[in-house]
Amino acid sequence: MIILLFAVMLIVIFAVVMIVTRPTARERTVEKRLTEVASGAGTPSGHPEDLLKTTRDREIPLFDELFRRLSVTRNLNDLITQAQSQWTVSRLLGAMLVIFAAVFFLASWWLPFLLLRLALAALLALTPYAMLHLQRKRRFSRFEALLPDAMDLMTRGLRAGHSVSSAIQMVGEEIDAPVGPEFRQCFEQQNFGLPFREAIEALARRVPIPDLQFLLTAVLVQKESGGNLAEVLDKAGAVIRERIKLKGELAIYTAQGKLTGWILGLLPFVMFFLLTLINPRYTAILLEDPWGKKLVWTGLAMMAVGFYTIRKIVDIKV
Repeated sequence: MIILLFAVMLIVIFAVVMIVTRPTARERTVEKRLTEVASGAGTPSGHPEDLLKTTRDREIPLFDELFRRLSVTRNLNDLITQAQSQWTVSRLLGAMLVIFAAVFFLASWWLPFLLLRLALAALLALTPYAMLHLQRKRRFSRFEALLPDAMDLMTRGLRAGHSVSSAIQMVGEEIDAPVGPEFRQCFEQQNFGLPFREAIEALARRVPIPDLQFLLTAVLVQKESGGNLAEVLDKAGAVIRERIKLKGELAIYTAQGKLTGWILGLLPFVMFFLLTLINPRYTAILLEDPWGKKLVWTGLAMMAVGFYTIRKIVDIKV
């Protein structure tokens, strides 16, 4: 009976996700027109697929339309864009819902406590969200590593007599991903008629890292009031390289502290889980007795404070 109920729930959830993520008539029309554009002359840089990808990522399916005014939904959409993922907000939420339901029903076979089942299901349901965060972090790290090369290329272009827009185009064509595609998109947006300042601000929103913010601020100041941008970029590139080197050294020195924090933070939960599997009566008092519940909440609060303190100690800003 439980297996049948679980199968029915999965089918219903899958059907709901498929319905709410189905492209609308407007989306199909836009996709058709973009395909026609891509099959024609293409974009100025010869990469028509970028136009398709950018527009597709920004299209919000029906489920997203229902929550588009919520700040949480907007933040999820920004996270997906910054991670350069093929997901949409609706698919992300649908996947989290399916994982939550699946884990909750599976855990009902061997976890007798409702609170534990809910906690485990909620924790595993955040897996897609955590993967997007990890993907974004790796992409930004790669971006920071390549940014000094991009600044050097812009410096050489400016000293050779090129304009700022031409220097941005050079970076888009010569530097590897993820720096190259972002700068190429910025240049193409200008070619399509977007004002220079808005194209730069859009790039800053897509990649909100401090080093790039500094570069784009210098570009905007030079564009509006003048100045020796080549010299500024030359010195900034050297500073960024030193920062990257220092961050690498700090990562080595703080690795043990971070590992200690993770072990101390996860060990109580692992032991509680194992004791529950071995004999639920050992841990039942913590979830059923009023004093046991108070001890659990007190312990969780103290662990949160300790975990936060360790992270603050090892999280050194460069």
